[in-house]
Amino acid sequence: MGKRVYIAGLGIISPLGEGLAATEEALRDNRSAIRPLDLFPLLHGEPLPTGQVRGLAEQSDLPRTHRLAHNAALQAMASCSTPPDLIDAIILGNTTGGILTTEALLRAKASNKELYRYHGLNSVAEYLAQELGCRGMALTVSTACSSGAVAIAMALEMLRSGQAKTVLAGGVDSLCRLTYFGFHSLQLVDRQGCHPLDADRHGMAVAEGAAMLLLTTEKPDHPLAELLGAGLSCDAYHPAAPHPEGRGALMAMRTALADAGLNPTEISYISLHGTGTPENDLAEAKAVNTLFAAPPPLSSIKGATGHSLAASGAIEAVVATIAVAKDFLPANTGCQNPDPALGLTPLRQPTTQRTTAVLSNSFGFGGNNGCLVITKPDRFSPPTPRRDKAGLAIHGYSCLTGAGNTAATMSLLAQGLPFAGTADLGSISANLPPNLVRRLKRLPRMTLSLALSAHQDSGFEAKPAAVFMGTGWGALSETHDFLTRLADSGEQFPSPTDFVGSVHNGPAGQTAILFGATGANITTSGGDYSFEQALFAANLMMEEGQENALVLGADEGHQVLSPLLDPSIAPGTLLADGGGAFCLSRQKEGAHCLVRLPFYQSSATEGCVDSLIAALGGVQALQGKYAILLAGIPAAAREEGEEQLARFIAQAGLQAPVIRYREFTGEFASAAAVAAVMAVSFLTSGKVPGPFVSGDDLALEGNKNAILVLGLGRYLSAMEFSRP
Repeated sequence: MGKRVYIAGLGIISPLGEGLAATEEALRDNRSAIRPLDLFPLLHGEPLPTGQVRGLAEQSDLPRTHRLAHNAALQAMASCSTPPDLIDAIILGNTTGGILTTEALLRAKASNKELYRYHGLNSVAEYLAQELGCRGMALTVSTACSSGAVAIAMALEMLRSGQAKTVLAGGVDSLCRLTYFGFHSLQLVDRQGCHPLDADRHGMAVAEGAAMLLLTTEKPDHPLAELLGAGLSCDAYHPAAPHPEGRGALMAMRTALADAGLNPTEISYISLHGTGTPENDLAEAKAVNTLFAAPPPLSSIKGATGHSLAASGAIEAVVATIAVAKDFLPANTGCQNPDPALGLTPLRQPTTQRTTAVLSNSFGFGGNNGCLVITKPDRFSPPTPRRDKAGLAIHGYSCLTGAGNTAATMSLLAQGLPFAGTADLGSISANLPPNLVRRLKRLPRMTLSLALSAHQDSGFEAKPAAVFMGTGWGALSETHDFLTRLADSGEQFPSPTDFVGSVHNGPAGQTAILFGATGANITTSGGDYSFEQALFAANLMMEEGQENALVLGADEGHQVLSPLLDPSIAPGTLLADGGGAFCLSRQKEGAHCLVRLPFYQSSATEGCVDSLIAALGGVQALQGKYAILLAGIPAAAREEGEEQLARFIAQAGLQAPVIRYREFTGEFASAAAVAAVMAVSFLTSGKVPGPFVSGDDLALEGNKNAILVLGLGRYLSAMEFSRP
């Protein structure tokens, strides 16, 4: 019998109010909380309607996103009938991070980088981990408007596979100028509010909020519901528009039902994504009508809450839990005249009805789709026991650095020379068709170039089925250019192209479109550990039968934003960027090498180095195993990282050469992806170049045929590369 995953606690704060009781009351009253924006002043015109959280308590300089997330997290912990002693992991969907604060700082031309310390998406999950005492993984998912649902889907898989017993998962976003003006620039905002599925609908209302689910495999005394299944997919169609036939949405719903072991007829209610934009509602309706011969009761709550972006999937998962716990179905607030072209009959009034299973839909930019199945606890058969998946094998690889492509980088490495810097845009995109990249800026060009080279190196004829990407800072050029143009034009002419390109998952979405990859498409943003998080996501979510998938890590250096946001880039530091990409499968035959991530934990955990050594097999197993150790110590954590490294070497009795790889790559968040390419290159050639280790060539032979890549600093991570 497979592991059941119970919802033990819930937390929610949205425009409808704070907490479960306030949320349920507002939904029962069929109230809309969409009001004109007053969070920040506008230079021109009447404020657009938004879903704004009112009365959020201030807390020193902590950004609004962090406060929303903390509020929901505390509720989730407090609402659990048997609170756990320990949370094994936090998985959080997020797209805005601390950007509302950053926008104000940039307008004030603030140059003190300490003020920007909460900008990164990862800072929200890491703040929660610190406050809640979670010493395991704090993973950040950024897949636009499906982020919250994808985070919950990943938590489900982590729990089922036995990698955790208790996970806090959810989503959060705050209102900010980037999203407020960005969606308006795309002409996706309805000035009259939001009316999903209505014949007279004209768009969405941008909103904010947070919701958290405390998930566990240890059945609590009073479980609120059961998370029975999840499904992910990618349209691989357009950076911002859904597939017109709802192809990706249909695939995600089918996958979620199959994962839950349910038939469409067993679904009591569908919580629609239902944004209120004509194209999104129509595409979703086509998908629903294809899957369901007679759709069950359904509605979208975005007419009440607005569209809270990364938080929406988690907020709607909480509402789905209320539905099965209270046998209560919310109305499709704001819909006066259902659009007959949709072929759906949304609930016009709140309804009390026996509800055993809910399908909750979430779709986002880049065609990222996530669907969840939430049911009454123990009502349906448990999931099928999971077989252990085969490990990951690397069949193709590539990198980009200040030197250029893989060949240019490895040429310098063979001479023991650094390759830090920023390559020119032309050389980065030399292998890409000009018409493909004409309107793309630095990060998406880097990503597409890396992906194409890695797949070509693999020799696979089959195209990648899924894409997993890690990026610490996302598309800085698009973000900077959007905010600069917004300010310079007096908020009158924001760039829709830059807005679409500014989302962290934009490059992974472009990669999916290039290859037609319709499987999972997950972007992680874990600061200096972003690539490790992407590798973890790939191993967790890559299906056993998929022929191959891409795993990438990339970050761009930006003259203005990088020195402000990245704590490792001090004044006078050479600006560097780059990344690495891998074409992976679960088949060893023909692979360059194998890769695994045996350890990832907060360095604040007592005995963390001891745990790292144990995860690698213990002191005895480490003797003579590794030919070389590549150590990643971000400049901002140099003292702490060096202490951790010295302790590891002493306790493990390690005799292998130690190379601090950032001395070669330069300082950027995804440098670990380049270090991984270095390791694969050495294993492929069978040697480590002598100049790189200040001696003769180091042969990789006998028992000493593995390479260890350590990440040090706030978190300790280990990636192990070995011969097949």
